[in-house]
Amino acid sequence: MTVVEGDEVSALCERRGEVRRVSMMLTGAVAPGTPVLVHIETAVRALEPAEAGLIDDALDGVAAAVEGRPFEHLFADLVDREPELPEFLRPRI
Repeated sequence: MTVVEGDEVSALCERRGEVRRVSMMLTGAVAPGTPVLVHIETAVRALEPAEAGLIDDALDGVAAAVEGRPFEHLFADLVDREPELPEFLRPRI
């Protein structure tokens, strides 16, 4: 979602026409226009615009797959490589 207005406690956020008030207690105040990752009505962290775009594409890709539509183009960042676990989830040797 994108912050429209808010403070360190809560913010009005918007994504594709949906507007919600979300808690900013984990992130603190962020500038209007900043994309944030929201889970259960709480902003978890601020995002870079490029990362927000990848997340939007992934959500659109999952919806397309569920509906039986083509979705591979929405995962362009995975086309030429195998997905990798984040470092903290990789087995320790």
